[in-house]
Order: sequence, then C-alpha cells, then structure tokens
Amino acid sequence: MNQLQNLLHDALISTDNVQQCAIIRRKDLSIRASSVGFHLYPDQVQLLLDSFRNPPQTREEGIYFDDRQYKCVRADKNSIYGKCDDRGLILVRTVTLLIVATYTESMYPSVCVEAVEKLADYFKEKGK
Repeated sequence: MNQLQNLLHDALISTDNVQQCAIIRRKDLSIRASSVGFHLYPDQVQLLLDSFRNPPQTREEGIYFDDRQYKCVRADKNSIYGKCDDRGLILVRTVTLLIVATYTESMYPSVCVEAVEKLADYFKEKGK
C-alpha cells in the first residue's frame, strides 16, 4: 500500500462509518487512493468537482452520483454533503485534492463527516 492508501485506511475506513472512499487529485482527476471496489471515472469526478462551482445551485438541484440522486444538505466552497434515503455522500476539497466518502444506514453520518473533514484539514495544513 502506498502512503495515501494507508492514510485513507487509517483516517476513514478504520472508523467503520465510511462505506467507500477515495482521494482524487483535482488537477488531472486521477485516483490517488481508494477503498477496495470503489471505482470512479473521470466524468463522474468532473461532475463532483463541478458541483463546487455554484453551491446555491447544488443545494437546490442536489447531486447525482452512483445512480442515485442525493439531496444536498450542505454546500459551500469546500464541503458538500448529500443524502439519499439511508445513504450519504460527503465531498470535501482541498487545494489540490478531492476527498469522496459514502456511508450507509448502519453508519453514523456525523462520524463519517468528522473523519473526512479531519483528513481534509490535515491535507490543507500540508498545503495539498
């Protein structure tokens, strides 16, 4: 495992409140690390990044991801949270990265959010 893969595991997956997650380099939309079986394609990543361009519109329209329409419960220049029935989607961007995480009904959304935001803060402190 590479360093980012280890960090992803230690910071997110090990909480048992993150179903799937990935760290993506914004510049070229490349997946730097991801949980097992979590596949994101460049067009999906671009749509997720585009949702940060107009947070009010994202709040109004929601986010389409993984064949689901997520209702947006938070959208600002750095974080977007979506909810679809018993599932959730967390997007947090830093200077160079996008962190994507999902959770399911058996998980605590607040723990997922806190873990993702904490990881993003770590990258922001490093200037990434």
